[in-house]
Amino acid sequence: MRVMHTKLPEFIDKMKQAVKKNTPQKNIAINGLENLKSAKMQSLRTGRIESAVEEIAKKDNVDRVELIVIPRVPETMHTVIVKGIDKDGNCDSAILEVINILHQTEEAYTSGCKNIEDRRPQIGRH
Repeated sequence: MRVMHTKLPEFIDKMKQAVKKNTPQKNIAINGLENLKSAKMQSLRTGRIESAVEEIAKKDNVDRVELIVIPRVPETMHTVIVKGIDKDGNCDSAILEVINILHQTEEAYTSGCKNIEDRRPQIGRH
């Protein structure tokens, strides 16, 4: 049985290949994943996004593709780890805190877009 997740580098490669598949002259800019060192994406959703990237890239009036990843829920809770590292590179002490981060919603990124097709499932039904 194949693992049901796509690793971050493979996800990025798949999106680049989806643009180049039918439109080798076009490029894709991927934003929102820059701070991730590693991650695993849902394979089913990766395939759906790959198809959407290919579909957008095929449009005659599209010059380039932008893929932006933002949180679905605009207020996300994060753990903050403050570590004290000794001269040998070992963690001497740590403090755990928590912070809410308020993110921009999709409206900030789709402002002025003439045609928006929302293919997202309802929250909790993905």
